[in-house]
Amino acid sequence: MQMPRFLFSLNEQKGLRSSFVGRVSGVEVGLDKDEVLARLHPAHEKAVQDLGFSWSQLHLAEQIHGSNIAVVGKHDPAQTWKDVDGLITSDIGVMLGIYVADCGAVYIYDPVCRVIALLHSGKKGTEGNITGKAIKMMQDNYGSSPADMVVELSPCVRPPIYEVDFASEIRQQALAAGVPEKQYSDAGICTASNTETYYSYRMEKGKTGRMLALLGMV
Repeated sequence: MQMPRFLFSLNEQKGLRSSFVGRVSGVEVGLDKDEVLARLHPAHEKAVQDLGFSWSQLHLAEQIHGSNIAVVGKHDPAQTWKDVDGLITSDIGVMLGIYVADCGAVYIYDPVCRVIALLHSGKKGTEGNITGKAIKMMQDNYGSSPADMVVELSPCVRPPIYEVDFASEIRQQALAAGVPEKQYSDAGICTASNTETYYSYRMEKGKTGRMLALLGMV
């Protein structure tokens, strides 16, 4: 699978593996969510394997459009973590994953303390400042400094198609938490304007697939 261009800077980091699986051609997505995810599973599992991990190492967030975050580790069984929209780990061999279909995937990496976070941030999560919360948790749990962090925002829905510019708000939250502007990057792509490449819940009126964001350390 070709690496998304917006993740080049992250994947240049030693020992870091990331991906973002967009629209999968040939898969019918006008069905209920569970059936769609089942049909997308082969492509998503291959993406995990391409990064050097197995599906049994993948931790997913349930994603309830909130701002709760779980700290996970290699001794925790791989699972879908309930009632959370973000995951943090410092363990090698743990793959973090979230599904998105217009909301943003926020990738955070501290190369000094070697800690990663992957967040699902749409309108509600951004209102709850999930990015700022994750940065604070990385500081409190691992001694991370925001000045060392690298942050990347995935493609997501944006104005004028969507009235809320949560992509800009996520950037402001990261900078307010102390992340240097030069270490913050935004894919700058609107999912709703690029449905040939990405799924869009808004443009496809809820009958759509899910992109899979992945982040892990080796």
